[in-house]
Amino acid sequence: MNGETAWALYEARLRRVSAYIHEHLDEELDMDRLAEIACMSSYHWHRIYRAIYCETLATTVKRLRLHRAAGDIVRTDLQVSEIAKRSGYPNLQSFNRIFKSVYGMPPARYRKEGSHTIFGPNNSGKANAMFDVTLRTIPALELIGVPHTGSYMQISRAFETLHGTLHARGLITPDMKMIGLYLDDPDIVPLDKLRSFACVTAGSNIPAEPPLVRRAVDGGEYAVLRHKGPYADMHKAYQWLFAQWLPKSGRQLRDTVMFEDYINNPRDAAPTELLTDIYMPLQQAA
Repeated sequence: MNGETAWALYEARLRRVSAYIHEHLDEELDMDRLAEIACMSSYHWHRIYRAIYCETLATTVKRLRLHRAAGDIVRTDLQVSEIAKRSGYPNLQSFNRIFKSVYGMPPARYRKEGSHTIFGPNNSGKANAMFDVTLRTIPALELIGVPHTGSYMQISRAFETLHGTLHARGLITPDMKMIGLYLDDPDIVPLDKLRSFACVTAGSNIPAEPPLVRRAVDGGEYAVLRHKGPYADMHKAYQWLFAQWLPKSGRQLRDTVMFEDYINNPRDAAPTELLTDIYMPLQQAA
């Protein structure tokens, strides 16, 4: 078996393991079971996974569960105890402790005081003071990505597939930027019908064979809001942009897709330190 064939096998196995993790976050994930899905010994599979994703399987599972839990805390009225159970923690105390260690405050307090609250209707002045919206004119961007259908909070699954595929094929370059394309309004389109793409910047010299597809972002003028904090909070930033900033800007939306540019990586940065530039396409008001 040559090196190219071996990496092709790893690529398929990475996809199987990633899909299984995302589909079974509510369950106890046994590392030996994941190794069986990968068709490799537990010892070797863990080493390969860590080499590709720069984190252990256990770290991935913890990060994804807490990310989903933060979304549930911000967007639903579920009891924290129910969220803790759904996230695979044996008791509320351990969930509170681990959530606080990652998000900086316990979940009940995060629901009331997390960074998402600055975008509330009574805090528009605070949001205006903390978030400068800049105007940028950018060239068109060529992208390669993996499509995702469903909750935007679960696009991490597509990013896992994208990263694993690019790594297995030897296509990753240091200058690639992580870009998220979101095609539908989550306040209008049903959750299971939302369409998005997990992408990286890549020119036509990078082959786009399945599951990779080519996408593009139009050049032109954009309003750019830099959001600092967990991805679970970002829908509030969108609401603020549309309801508060846009009407006062004297601008109109241009008929092209909004996108997000991820400045740092959730594997390396704490959720409270994540930086995301939200790009809103603009045209001059009529």
